Amino acid sequence: MAFRLFVPILAGATLRERLLACIGATIGIALTGVISGLAMGGGPHVAMLVAPMGASAVLLFAVPSSPLAQPWSIIGGNSISALVGVTVAHFVHDPVIASGLAVALAIAAMSFTRCLHPPGGAAALTGVLGGPAVVSAGFLFPFVPVALNSTILVALGFFFHLLSRRNYPHVHVPTANSHGTSDRPPTERVGFRPEDVDAALKALDETFDIDRDDLERLLRQVELQAMVRSHRTLLCQDIMSRDVISVPEHASTDEARMQLLDHNLRTLPVVDAEARLAGAVGLRELTRAIDTVKSVMSKAGTASPETPAMSLLPVLTDGRSHAVVIVDAERRILGLITQTDLLAAAARMPAADKAPLKAVA
Repeated sequence: MAFRLFVPILAGATLRERLLACIGATIGIALTGVISGLAMGGGPHVAMLVAPMGASAVLLFAVPSSPLAQPWSIIGGNSISALVGVTVAHFVHDPVIASGLAVALAIAAMSFTRCLHPPGGAAALTGVLGGPAVVSAGFLFPFVPVALNSTILVALGFFFHLLSRRNYPHVHVPTANSHGTSDRPPTERVGFRPEDVDAALKALDETFDIDRDDLERLLRQVELQAMVRSHRTLLCQDIMSRDVISVPEHASTDEARMQLLDHNLRTLPVVDAEARLAGAVGLRELTRAIDTVKSVMSKAGTASPETPAMSLLPVLTDGRSHAVVIVDAERRILGLITQTDLLAAAARMPAADKAPLKAVA
């Protein structure tokens, strides 16, 4: 408890994430100032920055997945709010009334234009209380330097997150049905539904700093983790097939096709010259084969013997993968778990809350 104050309050925050945020903010703010100074003719040693950029950098580099930190939120939120502040200052000369009115109208403007951004409130205040520099700039201030600063900062943030392999701009990619039909993916047909998320948000009557689709994705992962925990004792080594049929990567496609058909398999592991797992093939891959198995094999889903078996559920229900290969640390094949293996194991699990089966008339 003595160190509780030093624990990050953001969900998912790690030391690596915070260090990346510090590095990104250092580079982003410094280069934004330099580039803005050069663009405005002040030279590289004259930092042409407005104060709200510091707050924008916190969001952009520390919580890049936040809806408040997306490109339009930063550029539109800061620029529109600055324009609101300058406009209010032009018509309302009492600084106290102008300040409150500017922030209130900035919130309304950002909400209607879907670019809510907390530093926008500071940009609106700067438009009112910025002093002689803002007054002399007049209605140019929201564009130069505010919009200029914001655009440069977002561009730098994009390249920084690209290099650090972060998803920015943060775009939710929904799980697609691999069969090309309108049905929801198998993993989303049970448990809660999207309308349940909407109903819960309506019932709580609060605003959360997380995208609605990200919230649904998080809840589905929570469901999976809870299921894995409740069935933690069932490991891959408990249910895997151990007599695994495989083919060498230099085998002909006809040989692989015969192995699949003779053994009634959907997936065939492919091994290299040292008997290590190299990939996998199925009839789908073999339909476009012209030479050896190696030319058409795909990446194989793998797991260790100690992996909880139920954690394979997302892989085996993605509509493409029919089996997961169990390997050791050197990628030598120890076993195989198919969709049927996992389904049979799940059906035999004791569950006190299972409803009794009724005979069909």
